[in-house]
Amino acid sequence: MRYYAVAQGRKTGIFTSWSEAEQQVRGFTNAIFKSFKTRQEAEAFLKKPSFSHKSGSNKSGPGKTQEYPEAADYPRGTIVVYTDGGAIGNPGPGGYGVVIKDRKEISGGYNLTTNNRMELKAVMVAMEVLQGEKAPIVLHSDSRYVINGLNKGWAKNWKKKNWVKSDGNPAMNSDMWALLLDLQEKIDITFKWVKGHAGDPLNERCDELANGVARKKGMPDDIGYLKNI
Repeated sequence: MRYYAVAQGRKTGIFTSWSEAEQQVRGFTNAIFKSFKTRQEAEAFLKKPSFSHKSGSNKSGPGKTQEYPEAADYPRGTIVVYTDGGAIGNPGPGGYGVVIKDRKEISGGYNLTTNNRMELKAVMVAMEVLQGEKAPIVLHSDSRYVINGLNKGWAKNWKKKNWVKSDGNPAMNSDMWALLLDLQEKIDITFKWVKGHAGDPLNERCDELANGVARKKGMPDDIGYLKNI
């Protein structure tokens, strides 16, 4: 569970879901809010807010403003996507969340998996849904593992070397990386890293979706993970 402290908004206090906290800050001028892992941290923030958020600002100090990437000046018609994933215990029960802005939300999970596999799964699901799209797509993830693997060519190099890394060790999650590379070839997509748990509304929503699924009972097995343990 995460705690969302709203120091300045339509209603102030501590909220336990991003959807409720978002109602207090979305569109509110000079809203001040932040998410935390513990209630104690959230309460301390309310007593002395350390930075402000205005329309999604993540810079320190009063009056500082920086639009989140989803509000940036992308080409007209760009499809904006956010993804997130995680596992409780890592490995453990896990979930993923996808938000395709102004279109739909998607979530799912497994009873035993890892953080990295859920981050990859979220991106994979988003790209599967968007296959056939002609418009440019910008996908945001707070996983450097995913973003660097795609943007820096790590995954392509691992594939060329039969899923062996430069240090001679096997590349983990090769089943998912292989699918991601195939899906990437068929759409016009750009990958951007975004800081997690910093008040970005769509990142927070993805996190909420992923965490909600990870706590469900009776989820299916992550066969890809089970084959490699």
